Amino acid sequence: MLAAFIHGYLLSLGLILPLGPQNVFVFSQGATQPRFRRALPVILAASLSDTLLILLAVFGISVVVLTLAWVKIVLVIVGVCFLGYIGWLTWHADIASNEPDKVMQQWPLRRQILFAISVSLLNPHAILDTIGAIGTSSLSYIDEARFAFTTACVFNSWLWFFALAVAGKLIGSMGQVRRVLNRVSAVIMWLSAIYLVYNLIKVA
Repeated sequence: MLAAFIHGYLLSLGLILPLGPQNVFVFSQGATQPRFRRALPVILAASLSDTLLILLAVFGISVVVLTLAWVKIVLVIVGVCFLGYIGWLTWHADIASNEPDKVMQQWPLRRQILFAISVSLLNPHAILDTIGAIGTSSLSYIDEARFAFTTACVFNSWLWFFALAVAGKLIGSMGQVRRVLNRVSAVIMWLSAIYLVYNLIKVA
């Protein structure tokens, strides 16, 4: 069981480390919210979304997605459109006011949560990586070992998002960092969309 737990933790850590849209948004909330507790709903939404993806992966959805090419194509198309749109929103979030990130700070709680869920569940990289890597790897274990593997993956997600928001809060207090964060985030999202298009063309 210990080996399965360590395997699950290291695998999920490797998948979550890249600075994608989901990580960027959680970091941004930690940096821009006036109090850390206001970032908690976003942290919980991202963590629960990741947990859902992991559970779906372990319970065998990976087999369906990896064997149906059209599912991958639909996910990529939706993801490209979505990343382009949220990149535009993020780029302009600190332009409408003299105060950096005031627009995003004024988002109602429901919108923040829905945004966090959408960048988690509508991110094709997160879906395919989680289902393809975690789902496939979980097939190596049964019973208690599979439970330990799954628990490690879920634990890592929750720990990571809390740590990411804390890091955002600490770094975000450095004036200029908060001013450029949204535009850097937008560029990352657009580059992610371009990379998805490149991969789709390459496969085709």
